[in-house]
Amino acid sequence: MTHVGSPDRAPVGAHFGLTPKRFQSGTVDYDGRITRCGDSEVRTALYEAANGLMVRCKKWSALRAWGIGVAKRRGHKRAIVAVARKLAATRRRSQ
Repeated sequence: MTHVGSPDRAPVGAHFGLTPKRFQSGTVDYDGRITRCGDSEVRTALYEAANGLMVRCKKWSALRAWGIGVAKRRGHKRAIVAVARKLAATRRRSQ
């Protein structure tokens, strides 16, 4: 994986472009699609790992259970991106 730096810096989701864009103008304020900044290959690898965890893995895990809850509320693809972001943060903490 790409070197991110020390844990006290910016969140790793933003580093790989897995955070939502913000649109603010006057009274309008909403979150858009992911920013897609950063390394696209790492973002793709995280997405594929999260997809494998959500779809293929049958063993229970807290991350998978959380992702299934997000999928029920927001949809499957958004849940995969959310799990990918959590995977990146988890990977960063374990280094």
